[in-house]
This record gives sequence, structure tokens and C-alpha cells, in this order.
Amino acid sequence: MESGVQSGEAGLSWATPGRVRSRGSSEVNAQGGAWAGEGQRSNCVATGFGYIGRSHATGPWGTRLFRRPCYRSASSPNRERNMAILGVIPARFASTRLPGKPLLSDTGKPLIQHVVDAAKRSTLLTRIIVATDDQRIFDAVTSFGGEAMMTREDHPSGTDRVAEVAAAVPEAEIVVNLQGDEPEVTGETLDLVATLLLNDHDAPMATIATPIRDAAIYTDPACVKVVCSNRGRALYFSRSPIPHVRDGGFRVDAATPQAFLHLGLYAYRRDFLLKLATLPPSPLEGLEKLEQLRVLEAGYPIAVGFVEERAVGIDTPEDYARFLERWNLAKSNG
Repeated sequence: MESGVQSGEAGLSWATPGRVRSRGSSEVNAQGGAWAGEGQRSNCVATGFGYIGRSHATGPWGTRLFRRPCYRSASSPNRERNMAILGVIPARFASTRLPGKPLLSDTGKPLIQHVVDAAKRSTLLTRIIVATDDQRIFDAVTSFGGEAMMTREDHPSGTDRVAEVAAAVPEAEIVVNLQGDEPEVTGETLDLVATLLLNDHDAPMATIATPIRDAAIYTDPACVKVVCSNRGRALYFSRSPIPHVRDGGFRVDAATPQAFLHLGLYAYRRDFLLKLATLPPSPLEGLEKLEQLRVLEAGYPIAVGFVEERAVGIDTPEDYARFLERWNLAKSNG
């Protein structure tokens, strides 16, 4: 499973803003072509142990790095350029706390359009489809020029809804599952989760995490934590505060983050996504009520990338009101 991992300097990959560089190889950008800086924000898209945002160490060429270098070679430029990467946004009208939220339009356009616009900022997604079981959402998406697909009403999870769309798009090789209530997710984050699979050919699934800098989040069972190996693979996900800090307690100001919050953004290889629904529920999944544990218990690796800040999901009227405030402020600032 780790045949692509190299040790020592030969395979050491360092990430600089907008590109992936591997010692002993030519520079490639996140799209697999020659170096081309985006000039948007300081970010890293690293192979295996990816990271976007501020970091805590300095690598070659003055590059700012996060925690550890990765020991995987950068992926083939031609392979990345030809990869069909599908973005799927599951969207349902029913919501316990905020019914009809995909169609909330206080900004002048529905929330689902903001999410589609955010997905379009990815440089790697080759197609974006909204998956819905509601004709009103379907009509709204097609009215602003987006692509939508009607799905079954009886799916037990958003993952199953995404898999139905993936089954209808056989040319897709990687499928990114975007949250339908995160209109502020960045293109860099979407590119990162896809790049993890482009560079870790043994991993069938990838996800994102962020450092925990709030003790309340660390102890909150509604906030899922993840611990990872040095190779950027998930070891475990839990609602419990992991890792447990025996000596001195959890420190939010530690120079190296002690814990990481799992974010609900996933990328799958299409064939694995279609297989995932056939895997039986696992014991740990039943205890923690975390679907990703089914993958780990079945023996499949999950690659993990890291971002400094998470996109804010919209679950309540208060969340939407705060989104409106940020949107209006950004609009007034040009």
C-alpha cells in the first residue's frame, strides 16, 4: 500500500505557493503544468501531507511549511491535466433548523448559487453538479446556468446521493463531495482535497482538517477530531478529545497544534465511492456515528490535508445572518 513512499532526500516534496516541487524533479503547479503562481493568497498544496495557510516551519527556498515534510513524489503533470474530477454538491430542501436554505436569496441570489460559484474557483474541478431530490432546487440551479441532477428521495446520507450522481458520470475518475451549505469554501481547499488523491495513488479517499485553537471545540462531541500518521493518513476519527494530552493538558497556544478538527469535505476515487455504499456498517461507526470509520475499519487508507481556517457552514438562521453580514462587508469593500 505504501509503494509510492520514498525515504530520504530523493523523494522529498516541498510545497510553495501555488505549486508542488519535488527535489530531483521539475516544478509543477497544482494543475500539473509548468510553474504559474496564482497570486491570490499564500498557500501550499503539498503531496500527501497537504497544507494551506500559515505554517510553523521553514523549508528550502524560504518556503513556509506545516509540521512535517511529505515523502511522496509529486504526481505526473500529464496525469493531472487529463484527470476528470467531478464536483458534486448535495442539496436538500428539508432542514430541521433552516428549511429551504439552498434557496435563501437575501443576497440577490440563492445560497446554492453561492456554493456553485465557490466551486468554480477550483482550478481542478472539470464539472460541477448539484444533486437534489427537490424540483425547486433543480429549477433554481438550472435558471442561473448551473447543472443539476434529480436523485432519489430515500438516500440515507449525502454520500449516497453523491454516489448516485457519480454512477451516472462514468468518465469521472475523482469525485469531490462539497457541502451544500458552505458558500465560502475556497478554491484552494477544493484543489487540495483533490490533489491528495492525485499524489497518493494508494488512497481511495481524502479529506481535510484544521488545527484546533479553541478548547471548547476540542471537548465538544459535535466536533469530530482526527489524528494522523506522519505520512498524512488518518489513524482515527472521534467525537472524543483526541489525542488525549496526559501531561499539562490541552494547549490552544502550542507552537505545533496538538489536535485537529475534521472538516466535512471529501474526495473519492469514483470506483471506491460506488463500492462504499456496499460496505457493511462497522462497529466503531455504530459507536461514534461517523461514516468514515467504516472505511478505516475495512482497511482502506484516508489521506488528510490541512488548512488553517475552515469554511463556515450555514445550519441556522443566525448562521445565515452572519453570512449576510460578511457578504455585505465584502461587497462594500469591492
